[in-house]
Amino acid sequence: MPVRSCDEYFSTVHARFVPAAAAGVTAAYQFHLLGPGGGSWVLRLDDGALTVERGTHPSPTATIEAAADDYVKIANDEMNGVRAVMTRQMRVSGDVVMARKLQAMFPVGG
Repeated sequence: MPVRSCDEYFSTVHARFVPAAAAGVTAAYQFHLLGPGGGSWVLRLDDGALTVERGTHPSPTATIEAAADDYVKIANDEMNGVRAVMTRQMRVSGDVVMARKLQAMFPVGG
């Protein structure tokens, strides 16, 4: 399901969530999406359960930072997330192995 904004992505993230891929995962993913339409969100996972909130986490497992418009492109499968990291259009800090699990838990496109 294509999205038009970061707000739309995070308000509909439960619809694209794959709980089976999050089994055994306990993590807090911090998103800082910059520029027009951006903001900060936290995805909390606890063994297949997901909560989403606007704001920041004091000690996230991994942090993802990108321009808001680039993140919408990634979410819509119009930009490759791995390539975005390699070209520094998206930055990942913290536990990069846990960050990679996002691909299976929240498939792109639609």
